[in-house]
Amino acid sequence: MHPCFRRLYAAIPDAAAVARTTSTPRSVRLRRLRIKKTKHPNLPVESDATPEGLTPTELARYNRASAKGELLQDNGENLTEGEWLERLNERRSRLRGVREVVDDTGKAQEQVVGQKIYLPNIIIRLVRNHTPPGQPYNPYEATFRLPPSMTKTDLRSYLSAVYGVKTTYIRTDNYLSPLTRDLRTGSWTRTRAHKTYKRAVVGLVEPFYYPLAMEDMSAEEREQREDWLEQHFQIKEKAALTRIEMLRLQKGPVHKLGAPTSRADILHHLAERRAVRERAVEQAKVEMQTERQVERQVEEAAPTA
Repeated sequence: MHPCFRRLYAAIPDAAAVARTTSTPRSVRLRRLRIKKTKHPNLPVESDATPEGLTPTELARYNRASAKGELLQDNGENLTEGEWLERLNERRSRLRGVREVVDDTGKAQEQVVGQKIYLPNIIIRLVRNHTPPGQPYNPYEATFRLPPSMTKTDLRSYLSAVYGVKTTYIRTDNYLSPLTRDLRTGSWTRTRAHKTYKRAVVGLVEPFYYPLAMEDMSAEEREQREDWLEQHFQIKEKAALTRIEMLRLQKGPVHKLGAPTSRADILHHLAERRAVRERAVEQAKVEMQTERQVERQVEEAAPTA
């Protein structure tokens, strides 16, 4: 795998442009809404690009460059938005890691800078996209889990060189496993079953549908697929056992039959036991007084010497 790849920004389908807009990070959407002074952070249903194809970020860059006078031409006029975007896309789509070298015959040839590298320890997992309830699956995005050390450039080059996948953008975020404490040493660590990983959301030029997706099957195919999954993995049985276990955990420890469980029942039970104890103490007191009185009468009736 060599470092030569192309980033395809221009001439993407309209659906891919809409997917790019929809996947904009929430913080970026809120910042743009604050600038526009609107209070409706709903997801967009169409692309937010200008008719020339500039995204809001590119439009802001164009306006800053125009205000600084960096877009002036020899005729005294500024570059138009379309011309500026064409230059930007030409620079973005250039081949990286390649240089021109003149050989002995005087001909210019392209030479790859660097050397081939192989990364056998890197594991890249393709997972389903996060789809909010009530929204369709976005086929112009693909989600990967990769090691934290892997960069966007590495992933883009990997997808292009190995699978020939054309990408438009890559957004990453890091997930840190929760801290757990070792009871023996008392130290905090992240080396438990939880793993730290990086999630990468990749924009695609061509749509990709996850294989064997239930929502894309007919009723008959979906039923056959569910039967196969139940036969091999017992999904329904596992869900039933999980539900029973969760109910058991929510009810708390098992109580004896007839034992009080609520606070009112416990207080009532304690009051009854206290009353029974007081009646037993009172009865014992009466019996002791009666016995003492009988003993006193016997002593009085006995003849004196």
